[in-house]
Amino acid sequence: MRDDAAQHGLLPVHLHILQYLAQANHYSDLPIAIAEYLGITRGTVSQSLAVLEGKELLIKAPDPRHGKRVHLHLTAAGESVLQASWAERVGRALAAIPSGGIACEITLFNLLRALQRVNGQRPFGICRQCTHFLSDADGAHCGLTREPLAQEQTSRICREWTAPAEA
Repeated sequence: MRDDAAQHGLLPVHLHILQYLAQANHYSDLPIAIAEYLGITRGTVSQSLAVLEGKELLIKAPDPRHGKRVHLHLTAAGESVLQASWAERVGRALAAIPSGGIACEITLFNLLRALQRVNGQRPFGICRQCTHFLSDADGAHCGLTREPLAQEQTSRICREWTAPAEA
């Protein structure tokens, strides 16, 4: 990861931020969500965002409904940085395992969830796997916020995610 970052004049934390934003939905593409997800300070996030914005790898877009809140979006250059990144190589390696690496992915998922609990970190998860996710004839929407969800948002990471109750 250090080598990947260095090729672009970045630090590993910068790649982590880009990778996170590539997966984040519109509830989670916020500076505070990056700090929560990566377990880093707001100051580190702020400094990192300034570097990434200066290198034109992301843009900040004001939230039309929430005053000072900004949403972060990767630029084409930011997406390009991720194309050959460590995370992409890991994803390809998992996909190359028989059965698409599903058993390995489930094991890693469970390990990471356990580490989040042990470390007292807020869990993030895939929107459509959340207890608040609702789908009906009108489409998908969030039961927590009562907002409609665009289809592409439902497969992304959400900071409002709550694990469904076990049956």
